[in-house]
Amino acid sequence: MRAMNLSGDSIRVVHPLFQEEGDGSIPISPLQLHFAKCHLDTVKTLNEHFHSRLPIFRQTMALACYAAIYANRYYAAAIWSNPSSAMINQSWIELKRFVITDDAPKNTASKMISWMVKQIKKEYPACPRLISYQDPIVHDGTIYKASNWICTGSRKSGGFSSTKRRFRYQDQAKGDKIRWEFRLADAGD
Repeated sequence: MRAMNLSGDSIRVVHPLFQEEGDGSIPISPLQLHFAKCHLDTVKTLNEHFHSRLPIFRQTMALACYAAIYANRYYAAAIWSNPSSAMINQSWIELKRFVITDDAPKNTASKMISWMVKQIKKEYPACPRLISYQDPIVHDGTIYKASNWICTGSRKSGGFSSTKRRFRYQDQAKGDKIRWEFRLADAGD
């Protein structure tokens, strides 16, 4: 907090009503965050510390990795890659991991999703659709609903359209999933 020429007896001096930009140790709004590309190894490390269910990410390549940063500190990170399922159109791009720290400002996820959608639309103009999977045990799908994604299906442990069981690594979700999609043609610039 900047020094002020007011009496220390005033509660507004000791605890101002509004934090001024750069004065606090954490951001109070997602508008203060800087969104940028980052390295896969950075996101993998953040994922290990903050992902609620799948802390390990085995893939060695990704199409895009992004982070939300404030005062040289990460508050969110995401990994985008080709769809895992061979049954999904391979021109689509899948959000593989998305982590948000506990001290991130409210609505960080929605703000970052919006920014990432615009970035992917610019960087991958041939991509018609984005896809992501929600784990209903720990998440309600709020960020997808708030970001105008469409729920296109759910699967009970066995798969979306196949009864075949396939081998899954420990870092892959084995439980139920809800699939969300976003048509890039619908995204504004």
